[in-house]
Amino acid sequence: MGSNIPLLSRDGVPASTVHLPRGDWATVLDALCARFPRIARDAWRDRMNRGVVLDANGRPIEPERAYRSGLRVHYFREVPAEAPIPFDVTVLHRDDHLVIADKPHFLPVMPAGIHVRETLLTRLIERLDNPHLVPLHRIDRGTAGLVMLSPNPKTRAQYQALFQDRSNRKRIRKSYEALAPALPGLAFPRVYSSRIVRSAQFFRMCELAGSPNSETTLDVLERHATHWRYALQPLTGRTHQLRVHLAALGAGILGDRLYPELQPQAPDDHARPLQLLARALEFVDPRSGTTRRFESERRLIDPPRLVSPRGDR
Repeated sequence: MGSNIPLLSRDGVPASTVHLPRGDWATVLDALCARFPRIARDAWRDRMNRGVVLDANGRPIEPERAYRSGLRVHYFREVPAEAPIPFDVTVLHRDDHLVIADKPHFLPVMPAGIHVRETLLTRLIERLDNPHLVPLHRIDRGTAGLVMLSPNPKTRAQYQALFQDRSNRKRIRKSYEALAPALPGLAFPRVYSSRIVRSAQFFRMCELAGSPNSETTLDVLERHATHWRYALQPLTGRTHQLRVHLAALGAGILGDRLYPELQPQAPDDHARPLQLLARALEFVDPRSGTTRRFESERRLIDPPRLVSPRGDR
């Protein structure tokens, strides 16, 4: 029955979903408070009273609803006074089966944490008037460039397979560019591989000894006195892979506040974005069998300066 339920969204923001785990809670409210301890009980109660906490059928869950293990709960993230991200999103391509967006620096792909409305997905759901829109892959909030999205649930699995099936990795080629310090002591092009795992700081990754689980091809596009413009092709998709690999070679990407050293927490400096760009996507279309290629219209600035202001189109 759940497959026949319309996709839930509110003001362009897609609903988040949680399946309640096993526990001895009396009510759904109790379970949600335990699952999300940073959200006050009164906040959950207020959301329920406003009808924005829903069950699998899209019906509001009242605060007194009895807890049941495995219950699917939909809710809408809420961030008071969410800070705007003043940069544009460009739609490079749109058809019945694919949307190709050119994302700016600082804009997250999906709602998370303090970002709800100011995300690529929320902006595009609202602009394209399609609540079924789903990203087929993700890039970091700090990274600019291409993101492929599916607007059509009927053909989505065909395109998801391009990113999920390792045997298909030669059918989709992701190309990046980065500005980073010069590495005159190394020969290029080169292939770098390592074992990347999550560090004790959950938001950072690190390298450990052991069988490699990540691989990147690197080359140099331009050589300047203090830094070079690098071409990067990830053959695997580990979190922060390109940032970790360049930092490990001794060339942390300009503007990177996580690698090689963690910088003190500070508000976004829009004049100093991470100098990493998802430049191109090339793949064999699973429906037509033809090769398709898309390129970002964005450019890494040398030296880095303020990127263009928002002007969504």
